Amino acid sequence: MLQRAETDALTAGLTATSGRTASVIAPFTGDVLHELPLSSAQDVQDAAAAARVAQASWWAAGWRHRRAVLLRAHDLLLERRELLLDAVQTETGKTRGQAFEEVFNSAGATRYNALAARRVLAGGARRAGIPLVLRTRVHYRPKGIVGVITPWNYPLSLAVMDIAPALAAGNGIVQKADNQGALSILAARRCFTDAGLPEALWAVVAGDGDEIGNAVVDAGDYVSFTGSTATGARVAQRAAGRLIPASMELGGKNPLIVLDDVDPAKAAADAAYACFSAAGQLCVSMERVFVLRGVADRFIPAFAERVASLRLGSDLAYTTDVGSLATKAQLERVLAHLDDAVAHGATVLAGGHARPELGPYFVEPTVLTDVTSEMQCFAHETFGPLVAVTVVEGEDAAIAAANDSEFGLNASVFAGSRARGLRVAARLKAGSVNVNEGYRATFSSVDAPMGGVKRSGLGRRNGPEGLLRYAESTTIASATGLLQLPRTASEFRRLAPAMLLLLRTLKAVRRR
Repeated sequence: MLQRAETDALTAGLTATSGRTASVIAPFTGDVLHELPLSSAQDVQDAAAAARVAQASWWAAGWRHRRAVLLRAHDLLLERRELLLDAVQTETGKTRGQAFEEVFNSAGATRYNALAARRVLAGGARRAGIPLVLRTRVHYRPKGIVGVITPWNYPLSLAVMDIAPALAAGNGIVQKADNQGALSILAARRCFTDAGLPEALWAVVAGDGDEIGNAVVDAGDYVSFTGSTATGARVAQRAAGRLIPASMELGGKNPLIVLDDVDPAKAAADAAYACFSAAGQLCVSMERVFVLRGVADRFIPAFAERVASLRLGSDLAYTTDVGSLATKAQLERVLAHLDDAVAHGATVLAGGHARPELGPYFVEPTVLTDVTSEMQCFAHETFGPLVAVTVVEGEDAAIAAANDSEFGLNASVFAGSRARGLRVAARLKAGSVNVNEGYRATFSSVDAPMGGVKRSGLGRRNGPEGLLRYAESTTIASATGLLQLPRTASEFRRLAPAMLLLLRTLKAVRRR
């Protein structure tokens, strides 16, 4: 657990004057980690007002200054990685290796947006409606204040992957941190402020979602939300009521297809990580595995054996494969899905038990077969170490089963032939699809957009798309004076034939 001095130093960065606190529990032990100061709705309003003042100066300072600050923050994220790793593990219960993924992705997103912002947001000339007669340019400016609402499961990377592009685009931030992830976020924020980011430009608040989350939506010019589909729908409705744009990364019930040309042992090892990283508490981890019959009798035993061999534990070192669930509520949800599946006839191939001797929220990674539609875990997101394996007859059946979901966040295809894997991947209805990887291939590709389809979200983070969502575009067009556009009936009568000829000519020469 983090020491009291460390938690006190970090929570000093919160905007919180209500005088109320919330007890945050350490997943590894069940003990109180710290008392988190809670914000009020007035704190959110005050933070937004201060951020607006800071944002004006931040934008006026220019892209070179913003780039330099973000690149220094990148370096501090790496230099202070041990504190960041300790904070992530202590708050979320994940392993050292999976905490390292958060540091890696946070630094990558910070670097990318620092270096890409000028090119992506430079604007410039566009094709005019009437060449030579008109000139058209696009100009980008910041939205203003971005409200960011982030979850507890990946507190560091999911925060920075939304905040770095918002800052690079010249915005200010008011962020609602989940209580369970506030220390990780505040440790990252301190890297940015020590790198030269104005303190007021990135405000962090904490508290009840109905009060503080709503206040963040009401204070912003744009909202970026990561969390459950149910909560995301409410946030989207509130944002729509204010006519402000929003992006949402929401829930998933992610499928993994195992084709019949794989190496079963390698596929089993890769699938185990794809399913049970962060104890399955990852929006893009796999919960449904569809195995082609031709490889099922080799893959499924290898998968069950690999899962059974995973080492559980709470070390703050690179010694364990699977960590703890984060909260009592997570434990209860996973066990409810497991008990319901077994009661309705599912077969447990590996795992299936809580491990209280390791810590209060530990559950063995669990592999089920014979999962049917009346079971809770069939179509509903478990968000824990529980995966259903189903044998299918061929590619078409696997693709149909994978797409048969109200969600479409992430998917994966394991194939011996990369070309075959890519062909199958192109037929899956998901915002991101990985070939021969579970989620890290797309999750780490910060130059490419990431997000969900169907009930898994709206909009995209990462890539140029992730920067452009935080910018307001203005089109500026001017008349060159070469030709007066028609204004009266007689002028239209005289110029219409020439304008029709222009349209036909532009098409003939394939000019946009």
